[in-house]
Amino acid sequence: MRKNPEIKITETKLLSDNWYVLNKVTFDYTKNEGKTESHIREVYDRGNGAAILLYNTTKKTVVLTRQFRLPTYLNGNKTGMMIEVCAGLLDKDNAEQAVIRETEEETGYRLSKVQKVIETYMSPGSVTEILYLFVGEYDETMKVNEGGGLDAEQENIEVLEYTFDEAYAMIESGEITDAKTIMLLQYAKIKGLI
Repeated sequence: MRKNPEIKITETKLLSDNWYVLNKVTFDYTKNEGKTESHIREVYDRGNGAAILLYNTTKKTVVLTRQFRLPTYLNGNKTGMMIEVCAGLLDKDNAEQAVIRETEEETGYRLSKVQKVIETYMSPGSVTEILYLFVGEYDETMKVNEGGGLDAEQENIEVLEYTFDEAYAMIESGEITDAKTIMLLQYAKIKGLI
């Protein structure tokens, strides 16, 4: 295995902080043989996030969300609508607190415990975000509101309930194309959660 390169940040220039933070970063990259190259990359920092697959072992169902995602619309998704697991940014919470908060805001289910599955960089070539992935059991007694997200955050989220088999088949049919959702459905399948 090759040794890690030496990295030295030489300049960071703010390009935008309108929604989150976009920086232009210049850095020196010293290769194994000692040659140093200068690289320039744009890096988007939106903070870290958490996502959760809600599942019910009795009904053999999962709860997913559906909402408009502008970047997908701009890149060929004709409606811009995405079916996904519940997710959100950590803000000032730890990952577990954040995913419990987002679950209630988006789906209306109040969870008391969740299980962390993995943490992952979803787009490491340009985005700093670490995404913490969880699973959690739900049942109807945990439903405290209708969900749908927060008006203050301009969220318009549809709450969906599918059998696990229906949701899993939506990966192959192309109805589910979101990476975090695919990963969590695959995890549930491999672990036999449902």
